[in-house]
Amino acid sequence: MKLAQLLIWLLISTSLLTLGHWYLYRRLIVGAELPQRWRQALGVLLVVLLVTQPLAFAFSRSLPRDQLSPYAFAVFLWMGLFSTMFSLLGVFDVGRFVVAILRKFSRAAVVIDHVPDPDRRRTFGRLLASGVALGGAGIVGAGASNALSHFRVVPLDVRLAKLPRAFDGFRIVQVSDIHIGPTIGHDFIQRMVETANGVGGDLIAITGDLVDGSVDQLAHHAAPLSGLAAPHGVFFVTGNHEYYSGADDWVQELQRLGIPTLRNRRVSIERGGAAFDLAGVTDHRAGQYDDAPDLEGALRGRDVTRELVLLAHQPAAVHEAARHDVGLQLSGHTHGGQFWPWNWAVYLVQPIVRGLGRFGRTQVYVNTGTGYWGPPVRNGSEPEITVVTLRCAAPDPARS
Repeated sequence: MKLAQLLIWLLISTSLLTLGHWYLYRRLIVGAELPQRWRQALGVLLVVLLVTQPLAFAFSRSLPRDQLSPYAFAVFLWMGLFSTMFSLLGVFDVGRFVVAILRKFSRAAVVIDHVPDPDRRRTFGRLLASGVALGGAGIVGAGASNALSHFRVVPLDVRLAKLPRAFDGFRIVQVSDIHIGPTIGHDFIQRMVETANGVGGDLIAITGDLVDGSVDQLAHHAAPLSGLAAPHGVFFVTGNHEYYSGADDWVQELQRLGIPTLRNRRVSIERGGAAFDLAGVTDHRAGQYDDAPDLEGALRGRDVTRELVLLAHQPAAVHEAARHDVGLQLSGHTHGGQFWPWNWAVYLVQPIVRGLGRFGRTQVYVNTGTGYWGPPVRNGSEPEITVVTLRCAAPDPARS
């Protein structure tokens, strides 16, 4: 990330985090009318937790990874808990506000927490604080278990109009958004490689956001990727996080590990005397790093009678893909929303957040992510390894 962008991002994020932590302090700590020394201790703790979050993001790609990892895990876990508690409290306060407005237009005597008696007010405040804290911890705990425990292998059949009969049943194993970095390392990657190899794919596609850090910091943790194997190869396309981490260095490192990058280019996948094209483009917003996606260039001179599968990190690339008669686009980026409430926000910026969609002839599948970013938490979306089985448009009579 460029310095000016980093400074602006830190300023905005720190301001929002400060307001959010102040909100929790006022509503949960002051509102619970805790004893003075408890109020002061928890207030200091909130300030410390507030300061650690922007620092973790600012330095997570430059400080020694192995020494940083336990600290980063704790900070990012708090980030997930803070976000969840803030959202739970916000939902409650919005509901309270709506009821207060409705009371002005009715004779109903419903009161949620407007209790004049000091003891009742204190009891209500402490019940609210306990409920939000325990509810947040429960949601985040379940999400952490979901993010760290297993990979969900998702089978998917996709029919393609131009696919040669020789490729009917051809399997592409897709992994995406792995985010090797402060909290995802060697053991996680080794387990992912074993799972991906174990499903018996014909080709493996890594659709971006593989890393969060430099080659110097993460080479050891990325090393198990050399074990990925499939008869028709393993291919990678860059995501936005590669550009924050040194995209050129990572392209070279992956080449060393035996994984070529489809950087605005295509290759021919051949089988039984037939072929289809596999193309890849750089991230949808990589132009600001002088590496803009160029699908037109990647497809220049292609045989238009061939089927075309495109690897593109962001689902938003599908609009251009549809203009170039792509049969199938494989993407990631969204993490399926990853955890509540941010799963709602993703729908505002991407045409599809998870699963299979269609734009004209072009189909796009969005993997929910094999790793996670930031908080090691997943609510409503599991770590995914997709097995995409290509099918001819019409079933093979011999298989009937």
